Order: sequence, then C-alpha cells, then structure tokens
Amino acid sequence: MRAIRSPGQKAFAACLISACAGAVVAQTSEEDDLALAYGGKSAISIATGSMQSVARAPAVATVITAQDIQATGATDLDQVLESVPGLHVSVSSLGYQPIYSFRGIFTNYNPQVLMLVNGLPITNVYLGNRSLVWGGMPLENVARIEIIRGPGSALYGADAYAGVINVITKTAEDINGTEVGVRAGSFNTRDAWMQHGGKLGPLDAAFYLRVGKTDGQRGIIQRDSQSAIDQAFGTSASLAPGPVSVGRDTLDARADLAYDNWRFRAGYQEREVGVGAGLAESLDPKARVPETRLYLDLTYRNARWSPNWDVSGVVNYYDVKEKQADPAFLLFPPGAFGGAFPNGVIGNPGHSERHAHIGFSALYSGFDWHRIRFGAGFREDNLYAAPETKNYTIVTVPGVGPVFTPLGTIVDATGNPSLVYLQPHKRHLAYAFAQDEWSLAKDWTLTAGVRHDNYSDFGGTTNPRLALVWDAAYNVVLKAMHGRAFRAPSFAEQYNINNPVSIGNPNLTPETIVTNELAASWQPTPGLQTNLSLFRYRMQDVIRFMPNADPSSGSTAQNTPGQTGRGVELEASWDAHRNLRLSGNLSLQRSTDDATGQDAGLAPRRRLYLHADWRLAPMWQFGVTANHVADRKRQPGDTRAPIADYTTVDLSLRREKLAGNWEVRAMVTNLFNRDAREPSFAPGNIPFDLPLPGRAFYVQLQNRF
Repeated sequence: MRAIRSPGQKAFAACLISACAGAVVAQTSEEDDLALAYGGKSAISIATGSMQSVARAPAVATVITAQDIQATGATDLDQVLESVPGLHVSVSSLGYQPIYSFRGIFTNYNPQVLMLVNGLPITNVYLGNRSLVWGGMPLENVARIEIIRGPGSALYGADAYAGVINVITKTAEDINGTEVGVRAGSFNTRDAWMQHGGKLGPLDAAFYLRVGKTDGQRGIIQRDSQSAIDQAFGTSASLAPGPVSVGRDTLDARADLAYDNWRFRAGYQEREVGVGAGLAESLDPKARVPETRLYLDLTYRNARWSPNWDVSGVVNYYDVKEKQADPAFLLFPPGAFGGAFPNGVIGNPGHSERHAHIGFSALYSGFDWHRIRFGAGFREDNLYAAPETKNYTIVTVPGVGPVFTPLGTIVDATGNPSLVYLQPHKRHLAYAFAQDEWSLAKDWTLTAGVRHDNYSDFGGTTNPRLALVWDAAYNVVLKAMHGRAFRAPSFAEQYNINNPVSIGNPNLTPETIVTNELAASWQPTPGLQTNLSLFRYRMQDVIRFMPNADPSSGSTAQNTPGQTGRGVELEASWDAHRNLRLSGNLSLQRSTDDATGQDAGLAPRRRLYLHADWRLAPMWQFGVTANHVADRKRQPGDTRAPIADYTTVDLSLRREKLAGNWEVRAMVTNLFNRDAREPSFAPGNIPFDLPLPGRAFYVQLQNRF
C-alpha cells in the first residue's frame, strides 16, 4: 500500500479516522428533505445522482438558477459560467470557442471538462470537447446549471476530470405558459425565441425555438502566423492587421414530453460560425463552418419501483455533422510561401460522428445507515465520415521540417491514406459503477464510490472517490474529499495522419488526475452565506504533441509528465437589504508544469468576481458585475511579454410588467471599453493575444401569456 504523502491526503486520513471513532446513526435533516422535494439554488443532483443540499453534497459545487441568470443579464452560457469560483472562461484562436479553465487546467481543445445536458454527455470524440463549432448556448430555455469543480469520473467516467457542467433545460412545469422574446444590439446581433409549456393531451409538453445571428466583434489581430512566414520569404501576403472572424448564425429547437415515469427529449441545433483567428492561426475572414447536432433521449425513472428501490434507465443518441467550410478554409492567404500558392493554401476538412448509449442505475435505501447506488451501461462512439479537400500536401525535409507543397489543383483527399487527415474510426465502451452514501455517525456522512470503464481501443481504467461530510454545527458544514479521474484520448490524438505537426499515436493511455479537497460552508446569519474550498491536484500521463527525436520530422502525441496545482476559492452572498443582494468570489491558484518546474501558464492565478443586484423601485431591477482577471503567466519556454490583467464591468437594467406582461431589459457589457485579451498558445503565432469584445449594448423584450 502506498504511503500517504501529500498534505491533502494526510488531512483527509485524519478526518476519516476521527469520523470512524464515533460512528452512530445519523438523521436526515429537514433541509435535505426540502432540497430533495423542491430543488432550487440550495440543491444539486450531479454530486451523487440524487437531489440533495449543496452544502452537504460530497463535492465542491455551484448551482445557477434561472433567477440567477436573470439577475446577471447573461444571454449565453459562457457569460454566466464566469461567475463560478475557480472557473475562468477563455477562448481558443480556432473559432473563438470557449476554454473552460477549472483551477488552472488550461488546454486548447479543453477535453478535461465534461459537459452534460440533462445529465447526458455531449462530448465529441474527434477532439474530446463539446464541438469544434460550438457557437454558444442560449439561456432562455435553461432551468438551472449545476457545476462541480474537481473530479467526477467515479460517476460519469471519461472527461469528468477538472470539472463537470450539467445544463438542465426547462420542462412544461418550468415554463407553464407561453413566452416570446426578441433581442438586438451591438455587432448587428439579433435573436428571437418562443417557448411553451403545458398539457398536450395526457402529456406534459414543452417546446422551444430560437434563431439568432451576429456579425461578431471586430477585434484586431495585429500579427498572425503568416506574418512570420512573410518575414522569412520577404513577402507581404498576411491579412494582418485584420479583424477576427466570429460571426455566427444559430438555430436551437427542443421538445420535452413527459408521461408518468417516462420522459422523451429531442434537441436540434444548427450552427454556422466564423473561424476566429484562422484554422492555422492565419486570418481567414471568409470561411464559415456549418454544423448540425441532433440529440434524442428516452428516460425512465420510478422512485417507488418497489419498496426501497429507485430505478432509472436511459437510451440516448447524439449525432453531429461538421460540414466542410463554405468557402473553403484558407489555411494561409494567396501569395503564401513565397508565392507558391497564388490562390492560398486551401485545406477543407469536415467530420461526422454519432453516439449511441444505453444505461441504467438503481438506488437502494432499505438499510438504516446506507444508500447504495449502482449502475452499468454501454456506448458506441462512431466517427463515420472524415471528408477533406485540399490543394497541398506536406513533405518533411530532414533538417528543415514540414514543407507545404502545392498539388496544382484542389483534390478530394477523402479516404486517401496518403493525403487525408483522418480515417473513420469506432470505439466501444462498457462501464459499471457503485456508490455508498453511509451515515456513519450523527452528523457524519461518508460517500464512497468507484467506476470501471473498459474501452475497446485503449483498455480499462478504474476511478474511485471518497468524501466525508460533517455537520459541525447547525450553520457549519465541513468536507474532506479525495478522487481520481481520467480523460480518454481523442481520435485526433490517436489517429491523426498526414500532418507532421501533429501525428496521432494509437498507443496512448488516458490522462489521469488525483485531487484532494477540503471545504467549509458557514452561514453566520440567515442572510449571509460563505463557502471556502482548498484543493490540491496532480495530473499524470498528460497527452501532448511532442517533437520527434528528429524535430524536423514533426510532433507525435505522447503521454508526458503532468501538472501539479493547488489553490483556494472563497465565495459569499449577502442579503444586505431586502432590496439589495451582494455576491462575489475570489479564486487563487498555482499550477506547475512537472517537466520544467515552471508555472504551467495561461490560466489566471488570481480572479475576483463581484455582483450587486438591486431592486431600486417596484418593477425595476438593476445589476452590476465586475470581473477582474489577473496574473497569467506564459507557458514554459514562451518568452513573450507578460499577459496584461483586465477588469470588465457589465450593467443590466430590467423593467417588469411594462404594458401588461411585457418585460424590457437593457444591457451594457465591458462598460469602460477595456482592451481585454485572452492568451494565445506558444509558440506565439498570434504574438499579441486574442482580443475580447469592447463595449457593447443590447436591448431585450419578452412577454409571458
């Protein structure tokens, strides 16, 4: 047995020994009963699979309700997630897709975060993220968002690594009528939606439809990767300085039908988005990438299936089609590489994948001191199409490196093993898990769980967790937690071909992380709630594209030394007056790259978030938000100037029941027009980082009837 060495492990062991010394029967609190019955901000489901009090959940968790979303004036998921302590929302140069950086874990495609919609993963197997063409997630149809900071693989398997985000959409009961709304504002932004919830014969039915369009911000990229190529060839082909391409057209449709213990949900999304700072970090102002996503799931849950048994099952299907860009991706502009490409370097990949899953779980509560949950399931991930057209190939020249070579015309590389970027692949997963919630003493609960996942392509992985929760006083809860999680290699990391810059490796093993946490919740007065969490983690076998023995021959995906992190998160909310609520959080973290001993870089080591919600008069609500992002280091070996700190301020003013049931809202983001930027990755193809939107104004009207 390996000795306990880290301070977090010692603290956890001490708490566990203390608890076991005084085991007696515990009583379920009235507060937990209310949380189980009604949900709301004080309750969470993803920590154990059952609704329970956030304060007593065996995880460091945050719940954002529809009322919280209204108070902040947020219109997109990324805006409201920035309010979570320990979580910073950055952007990638590719499509300006969000990077959800939990506790200093910051990677380009962000596969270390699991996103669920109604408890089901929406992970793409190609890159391991939500999608290459994310395009945002609107909030009008969102009932609540549950977030866990820390590992969740003991319940959810792959990618529940740094954190888990569960978006729960509205049911017929949540909507209870019909709502219509429109919004317009800066960057030629226009959105319109309608949703309805009620009875459809014997069914509880909810429907949602939304369309949106924006030209996106026009933040300027001063230099890009083509700028450096121009310098080497003595040319001026680069389109920089020029604006990022972040326009998008969106369509979202959802249906939710419930009858007795059965619920059927269907979701459909269309996205067409710009490519941000370019597929090769060279500006590409015209390419637009279309994508469609289809979600289907049928669930059954019977909390009274038989005495002491709560059973549930799910069958779900998810299909994503990322079509080839139109016009085609311009990896580099006309005149690139000394004029070798008069029409530019054109590479136009796409991919389609489908996921099918069946699973069940059961909760047995017949023991006096235990609640046992167990389950199993099977999933197939199938990347069934990988089309590509291109006008180049890459030739590796020893001592020089990869060289783009013209093909003379655009050719269809699909299925051609010497040209295409990826061939279709399929993966199967079988899993089983068990969890025991043990009331081992009065005011003490121990949650122990383990899950085993077996993959057809890289084998099995087992991930346990332990969490001890102590009601130290009527208004104080203390927690000690330990967990292990993993993330599966993506198909791009395993099977990329014909791209010496990033060649796949089918022999990869999963990334792993071990996290120890201590947390405290204290409510000194009915109107003041505070939470403190301390964490330490160790990542191992981190997957990176590493230079080959001959660096001129490119890079191959490898398991490498990991990253160590530690930090503290403090949050508070205070009802200062019956018309004024103040809330905020402070996050501090340090992350170290094990290979170099230097800061891992990119993620903010300090972040402060503050929000005030003021009912300034009957029917009037005013909100102000300040977000301070600070102390971001460059990656090891990146010698560029430090990344500048920034502070943004947003305002929201809402007037209820204007001319009947109409509601009007005015919003200003980045009020002081700060030049806020998110870091670009080494080696610095975009040396001056990625600009965020400047000052923007929006007006929204909605009506309920």
